[in-house]
Amino acid sequence: MNLSNLRPAAGSTKTRKRIGRGQGSGLGGTSTRGHKGAQSRSGYSRKIGFEGGQMPIQRRLPKFGFTPLKRTEYKVINLDKLQEIADANNLSVIDTEILIKAGVMAPKNLLKVLGKGSLTAKLEVKAHAFSKTAEEAIKNAGGTAIKIQ
Repeated sequence: MNLSNLRPAAGSTKTRKRIGRGQGSGLGGTSTRGHKGAQSRSGYSRKIGFEGGQMPIQRRLPKFGFTPLKRTEYKVINLDKLQEIADANNLSVIDTEILIKAGVMAPKNLLKVLGKGSLTAKLEVKAHAFSKTAEEAIKNAGGTAIKIQ
């Protein structure tokens, strides 16, 4: 055996379909493009979302809702999570930097405190927004809720 005897395994290679090379090839004439229509002609490219003349899905589905352009999105955290973080790290002040270090939020997020759970520790909480129940719960526990810009 030498390099001149090497051949690919039987059935592993196929000859490519040579389209438009005359009638004798069996693929001449319309060259597998069919008769007439946009797809049979040179230079045709299908538009994105085109479904052969059928009403496209983006036009069939109903449109609803409204997304305001200047919506402010907050990363929310509940009082029970604040209590856990304060207990674990023995804190009296909780702000965004502490929550970023704890892995609760990213630096680019705005923080909103919600009132789920209970708060027993006297905490000074600094956040961008508070729900009414969260603000009341923090004040009832003897802490302060400070809004930051």
